[in-house]
Amino acid sequence: MRTVLAVDGGNSKTDIALVAEDGTVLARGRGPGFVPQSAGVPAAIDVIGEAVRHALGEAARPPYADHVAAYVAGADLPVEEDLLREEILTRGYGREVVVGNDTFALLRAGASRAYGVAVVCGAGINAVGVAPSGAVARYPALGKISGDWGGGFGLGEEVLWHAVRAEDGRGPATLLLEALRGHFGTRSAEEVVLGLHFGDIAAERLHGLVPALLTAAREGDAVARSLVERQADEVTVMGVVALRRLGMLAQPCEVVLGGGVLTARDPLLTALVEERYAAQAPSATLVVTDVPPIVGAALLGLDHLGAPAAAAARLRASFTEPVSAPV
Repeated sequence: MRTVLAVDGGNSKTDIALVAEDGTVLARGRGPGFVPQSAGVPAAIDVIGEAVRHALGEAARPPYADHVAAYVAGADLPVEEDLLREEILTRGYGREVVVGNDTFALLRAGASRAYGVAVVCGAGINAVGVAPSGAVARYPALGKISGDWGGGFGLGEEVLWHAVRAEDGRGPATLLLEALRGHFGTRSAEEVVLGLHFGDIAAERLHGLVPALLTAAREGDAVARSLVERQADEVTVMGVVALRRLGMLAQPCEVVLGGGVLTARDPLLTALVEERYAAQAPSATLVVTDVPPIVGAALLGLDHLGAPAAAAARLRASFTEPVSAPV
């Protein structure tokens, strides 16, 4: 029986699953974040190998599967997908390899049809749309330089910016100042700034400010609410524009929402997103999925093998328990 090595590579973790053609999950593993932009392509692919060995044992040797379905962060452009695919092929991890952006896995995991739109708002923000014809609408998703705004890291930067200005008088008072001090355990916002500047505080910790931001917005803080409203605008515009590009704006279609910021189901952010889609894409049905993206990667791999529908059902049923991280 043929096998699929599914890979969900995110900024904070990399999940893998070895799946048989009938949908049986043979092994699962987890490794550190998949960050080819900062670590380089070879180091990013090393992470996949480490996660596989954690799942299969240190004695495991490639090829690990007949088909590798890798849907990862950092594959934002076709040239990046090609570079990652070539590296995986060079390592011999699988006999066939498909690499795509992780938004495609989110769409496959959450949509009931083979087409639709997926918007992910986790550490960053991105979206992809697939039409019934197979046409694709996507974004470069390279951060502010490609017109993106928000996601957990971007929101954290905004919290810091407003907190600093509230502290020194350049901006209005906001609950975000105390939220920042509490999160980092400092007496001032300036201490956080200096810690980040000198490398004593990891920039990734800014992502952890999102829960405090959402709480402050619900409590009526005007600055916090403005950020949450803008995030809702961005989640909406990315999906609506993808629908428009594909000529799907007026037809029934699912918009799958994923990523930690959205799957937290904050009542204010969720309501704002729902209101905006109802006004701008009334034919769309929003689907907030808690199914892990690794399921979507595995399903895309099974699709590639031409596996039957029963295999997809068996696969989904297997992902009811979280995988533990390596010690």
